[in-house]
Amino acid sequence: MENLLTSKILRSTTHSPINAHFSKNSSDFVVRENPLYEFSGDGEWLIIQIQKKDLSTNEALRIFSEQSGIKMRDFGFAGLKDKMGLTTQFISMPFKFSSFLSKFESEKIKIISTHRHNNKLKIGHLKSNSFFIRLKKVMPSDATKLNSVIAQINKNGFGNYFGYQRFGKFNDNFTLGEQILKDIKNGKKSKFNPKMTNFFISAFQSELFNRWLSKRIEISHFANDFSQKEIADIYKFDPQTAKSLKSQKQFFKLILGDVLGHYPHGKVFLCEDLSDEIEHFKVHNKTPMGALIGKKCFESKGIANKIESEIFDKFSEFLPFMNGSRRYAWIWADNLESKYDEQNAHFSLSFTLPKGSYATTLLSEILGVNLGEFD
Repeated sequence: MENLLTSKILRSTTHSPINAHFSKNSSDFVVRENPLYEFSGDGEWLIIQIQKKDLSTNEALRIFSEQSGIKMRDFGFAGLKDKMGLTTQFISMPFKFSSFLSKFESEKIKIISTHRHNNKLKIGHLKSNSFFIRLKKVMPSDATKLNSVIAQINKNGFGNYFGYQRFGKFNDNFTLGEQILKDIKNGKKSKFNPKMTNFFISAFQSELFNRWLSKRIEISHFANDFSQKEIADIYKFDPQTAKSLKSQKQFFKLILGDVLGHYPHGKVFLCEDLSDEIEHFKVHNKTPMGALIGKKCFESKGIANKIESEIFDKFSEFLPFMNGSRRYAWIWADNLESKYDEQNAHFSLSFTLPKGSYATTLLSEILGVNLGEFD
């Protein structure tokens, strides 16, 4: 069985690996969740902004549950945050239990603020995440290289790959997800609980998304480096498609029939006027959307669909058992800035990413290393 895992994905940057040391800890990896909307100030729910140190979101909620008596399912959150590091996020709980907060104690959790609200938080109810990352053991020559790559990424953006965290310590979550889908197709019940079953199926979809994105980045590299005729010969594209790819000046190439989305949030639609959509893409108003395969996934057309089919069709038997959706394939880091402390050989990064994106994916682009090599 083919098992092309995320360690083999292509990056838009092509520089050799840059020497730097990165470790997820509360001093060198800081995440702050930015809420999607202002909280109403009244209602049956209490929104708590917490700062946690070296705890997963579920571990933090378990501490709140133990001290309040609230069941885990009655808490809400907008996104799962990394365990290692210093992370700030919002959680929700029924307001009627709020009196316990005056006695709440935890060495690893700090309550920053509380807000009344009329809705329970759900996954996705956040605008973005802001990050601070400190790299260590960075020599001046490597700091210069880092700044050059950052300038390139600020100009071009980068591929929104799923991070290595999604695929498991042994990169086997994809295989587990595929086996679960085979069992479901054959009328067998998954041996995992519903939460883990959904997680492994999601990892399966995520791996296929990464494979497709890697293929599109490959095409973009070839469009930059090869002639129109060579592009047509390599990919069996018609002359008009090859000409269009070669003529595009931005790194990531759009294709007629792509599924696009308004960026950084908005509805998905079909790319029918390529020249117009390229101009929107250049100013970060719209961006391609890769498929998380399933029966309800918005369908691409033409050459764009043919490229997807090369990746996805071998798994089409599983489509009825997944809903499917679309995910931004190409994104930009807002406010991407750096600072070099030559005396301590520290190189600091700060930036903001759309929800659901991985800081380690951006770091992989910057350092020129495969996902997971620096964890």
